[in-house]
Amino acid sequence: MYKIIAIDMDGTLLNDKKVITKRTKEALIKAREKGIKVVLASGRPVDGLKRYLEELNLISDDEYVLSFNGSLVQKVKSEEVLYEIGLNGKDLHYLYDISCNLGSNIHAFSPTRGLITPKISEYTELEAELNNIDINVCDFNEVAEDEHIVKVMLIDEKEIIDRVIEELPKEVYERFKVVRSTPHFLEEINKESGKATGLAALAKYLNVSKDEIIAVGDAENDLDMIEYAGLGVAMGNASESVKKIANYITADNNNDGIAEIIEKFILNN
Repeated sequence: MYKIIAIDMDGTLLNDKKVITKRTKEALIKAREKGIKVVLASGRPVDGLKRYLEELNLISDDEYVLSFNGSLVQKVKSEEVLYEIGLNGKDLHYLYDISCNLGSNIHAFSPTRGLITPKISEYTELEAELNNIDINVCDFNEVAEDEHIVKVMLIDEKEIIDRVIEELPKEVYERFKVVRSTPHFLEEINKESGKATGLAALAKYLNVSKDEIIAVGDAENDLDMIEYAGLGVAMGNASESVKKIANYITADNNNDGIAEIIEKFILNN
């Protein structure tokens, strides 16, 4: 019997119009009625998830959310932190130098200052719009070395990010976990972080085994979570690398892939 279903947001729970469909919403309600914990697991900050948590009525302290690709796990209502791991200002300085050398735009997330960037690009504006948050422009060289940074993102046109991936120094991959969450976003998080790590921390807190977990996603930042879960599911629109490691491939995000999984593995069992 499954006890948790961890669901990525963009390209998974949300269709291309950034909407949760009626069929998917009804399936999630029925799953919760059977005692299943529905956990949103996203690269987004919590502020970017709140409207969807409210839409799904996941608003009590008996509900949980994974944000920043599993770097932060919280109770929803009180925002009590159950697990947290991140970077620091020294890491930001290093990655800023890399971005300047490779000609890529950059932004980062700070727990105290929110979304920060040395220069606003269209992709930082997109991040702010998606998550309903403000942009704070600051000189990254003036960020204190010990300041807590949740994650850093190299952000640009797809072709530039393609090139950046090829040209990133080996040391970047040695120091950080590097995940491409969208064609335009290349994220750098703590080496020990990831959706699987955050999900494992929540499972331990709730005394749930990984065999009792379903994890669903579509992108590279979902890979570890899908591998970790007892039932790892790739969306029909997922990248080939995600489909390759999944136990099951469901319909795409525009055709109620989440509802299909819930109906097949939870409601009909």
